[in-house]
Formats: sequence, C-alpha cells, structure tokens
Amino acid sequence: MSTDSYIHAHVPGQPGAPLIFTFHGTGGEENQFVGLARDLVPGAGIVSPRGDVLEMGAARFFRRTGEGVYDMDDLARRTETMTQFVRAHVEAARPSAVYGLGYSNGANILASVQFADPALFDATVLMHPLIPFEPKIRGDLKDKRILITAGRRDPICPPDLTLRLEAYLRAAEAEVTVAWHEGGHEVRPSEIDAARALFEAAAKAQTTKRMEGQT
Repeated sequence: MSTDSYIHAHVPGQPGAPLIFTFHGTGGEENQFVGLARDLVPGAGIVSPRGDVLEMGAARFFRRTGEGVYDMDDLARRTETMTQFVRAHVEAARPSAVYGLGYSNGANILASVQFADPALFDATVLMHPLIPFEPKIRGDLKDKRILITAGRRDPICPPDLTLRLEAYLRAAEAEVTVAWHEGGHEVRPSEIDAARALFEAAAKAQTTKRMEGQT
C-alpha cells in the first residue's frame, strides 16, 4: 500500500477529526472539491486523488469504451489500486471516521471501492453516480450512511439506474438517502445541503456511540 499511488491534494486535519476523500468528475482535478470538503466537514483531513486515466485529455478514474459502457477489467484493477490508496491514508492518519464524496466519474470509483470494501467508509456522498452493472458487494453495509444525489432529467445518469443502485445498497443494509432535483447532471445547492446534513448526522451518531462506550 502507498499513500503516493496517485497525484493528490492533502490537507492535514485537526487531532481526532474525520478524514474525507474527494473524487472529481471527468475532466476535473485533485483540487475540485477540496474547498467543498472544508466547508462540509470543518477541521477534517482531506485527501483528494487525481484520476490517472486520460480520455481525450480529460482525467478519469477508469477507462470506458463508450458513454455508459465501462471497461470492467480496468475498473476492477483501478478499484483495487484506489482501495489500497485509501487504506494507506487511513492507516497513516488514524482518523475518528472516514468519509467519501465523489461526483459523476468520481462517484463511480467511490461506489466501486465501497462495493469492494464495505467497512472502509463510515459515510459517503455519491453525486450523480452511474452504475450500469450489478455490483458484487463483498460484505454488508450495515449502519453505513450513503447519500445519492441525482437529477430527474440527467441525460448521463438515468433515474431508473439511480433507483436500482439505491435498491442494491439497501439490500446490503446501508442507510440510504436519495436527494433528487428537477435538473440534469449539474450539482445544485440542495445537493450540498443534503451532503452537509449527512456528514453532520454521521458525526453526531459517532459522538453518541463514543459516549455510550464510556458509560
């Protein structure tokens, strides 16, 4: 495992704070969501990798052969690499909790890592994910908080696939929330508000659990 498997942005967190990983969309870069992560989880450590696949010059986290058609072998390899990268940073930081946030292609790699290692993240935000395959979830996601955000007119991520992903995650016992807006693939303020609420609820639950453990 290596903390340097990807070019990445790294913001150290305060002692005892969570660690949040952010994953950009196609054509983004490692700083795309650093400011958002600071706002959503103040004081948290932030790790934000840059996708190492280029598609016509645009950075991505795995290859595809067409719109919505994934190179599944490549996705499997890069999911394993990303999982090891996340684990390495978690072991180095030893945070109080581990959160994830990804948009579009970044949401897809985050979801794939969560399928591969359900215990790795405590709470995740999947913004406009597209999972056009039946995931093989290696374990259950019991008590893991997951927010999916989606547009009802999203031309890239059809609503029926969002609902199917929700069903997969619920079957794995995750605590799933879906936040819809009436637009397309863009991120709207309502999604940011929902993400903030998710992380705040996760932090409150963690504090309650810690206090119960001390009684």
